[in-house]
Amino acid sequence: MEVTLMTEQVTMTLSAKETKLAKDLFHAYQTHQPLKESDYDGVVTDEDSAYRVQKKLTALKNETVGGYKVSLTSKQTQDMFDSDSPLYGAQVKSHFVQSPVTLHRAELMEPLAEVEMLFTAKEDLSSKDSLEDLLHKTKVAAAVEVPDSRFSDWFPSLSKYMVMSDAAVGGFVVYGQEMDADLLFDNVDDLANVKCELFHDGKKLKDGASSEVLGNPLNSLHWLVEKLESQGMPLTAGQRVSSGTFLLPENLTKGTWKATFDKGLGAVFLNVTDD
Repeated sequence: MEVTLMTEQVTMTLSAKETKLAKDLFHAYQTHQPLKESDYDGVVTDEDSAYRVQKKLTALKNETVGGYKVSLTSKQTQDMFDSDSPLYGAQVKSHFVQSPVTLHRAELMEPLAEVEMLFTAKEDLSSKDSLEDLLHKTKVAAAVEVPDSRFSDWFPSLSKYMVMSDAAVGGFVVYGQEMDADLLFDNVDDLANVKCELFHDGKKLKDGASSEVLGNPLNSLHWLVEKLESQGMPLTAGQRVSSGTFLLPENLTKGTWKATFDKGLGAVFLNVTDD
């Protein structure tokens, strides 16, 4: 049995096993009851099948796509997931939330905390845009992304194609004040020199740098714009992009989290409660 799915300009034909995986992912997304990767051996074996499942999962959520997250944007994370390139996940609009915010453990499964730079498109973006064009066409903000897979014991053992299928293990993206990127940064190179620090309950856990994100977060944004366009899904005005982590993630535990950035980006505040 095959299922044909229409999503924007893309027509996809899913196998019965791919359709079942997408439906099971959606059920786990709704119920927070985790799946076991071993139950789906051989279902997604390449990028095409994984993105087919992700698009079906996105359609089942029946909510506006607010933007995307880009994952595997450093050599270290690519090596962890046996990849030589980034990958993306579509994120529903309600899962982009503005700082300060409280997240409840009941809303989460096995979440992590990543410190990122978030871009918002002020107009439709194109693969023909240079990095300088993207600088002028976007707003930028500090962000803490909360990866959260529908699979148990997922980090860092989940396969690359399952990460793709599971919307790049997207959870929530908490973002700070948005500012015109070309007013905050004088030139493209300045975005490669942003530093951050991550704190939990007042204790500094680690620091990181934007250069970890494909050398410059604008490279990550450009990669995504090209990738989406090649799949018939342009990145449009108003959509947000969490562009990749400055540092290796931490387990998101109960308490108060803060990420601070230099270069005028400010800070992001996130509280996690047990209820």
